[in-house]
Amino acid sequence: MMMRKRDILTKIEESGLVAVVRADHADQAKRITEAAMKGGVVSIEITYTVSGATDVIKELGTEFGDDLIVGAGTVLDAATARIAILAGAKYVVSPYLDEETARLCNRYQIPYMPGVMTIKDIVHGLECGAEVMKVFPGELMGPKVIKAIKGPIPQANLMPTGGVSVDNVADWIRAGAVAVGAGGSLIGKPDEDGYEKITETAKQFIEQIKFARNE
Repeated sequence: MMMRKRDILTKIEESGLVAVVRADHADQAKRITEAAMKGGVVSIEITYTVSGATDVIKELGTEFGDDLIVGAGTVLDAATARIAILAGAKYVVSPYLDEETARLCNRYQIPYMPGVMTIKDIVHGLECGAEVMKVFPGELMGPKVIKAIKGPIPQANLMPTGGVSVDNVADWIRAGAVAVGAGGSLIGKPDEDGYEKITETAKQFIEQIKFARNE
């Protein structure tokens, strides 16, 4: 049974963490995913900078089913979004807002998370039906930007990506982020540091998110 859009968004928001997977090749992407899942991650974003990303999305979806929310990241156009959706992507993430991609995702009731940097971007995203927007790159603005945005636009659901780490993730959550995206700070260099480190870092991320939410 196909997951509904609302159920996908709810699982991502409840978890609070999206693991952004950039890898040198498909096998590495799958190993990163498995290590992150051992640490409690339930949502993985396979970026289209990974060679063979479409096949990775399909294979992960087949192997893990609804136990893993597999999304497509770094999607620059509607054509790529449609390929990813056909492969089983449950959500689509872009580094910027593309109206054609937004319309396509709405057509198939797939969550679309565009990258935003300004109030204008956010309002435009809301108008295009984006229910969660990726504040990107997060390191340029810091956690205070979430609270600042939600002052005039409290209905915006914001997911910072870029610059989110174990040390500051609680600050992002306290500021009002519904979830965070973590790539390099979560994955590191697995071939050098070992895949077990991804598992441990994922556990720390989730622990800090829960701590901030329960304060």
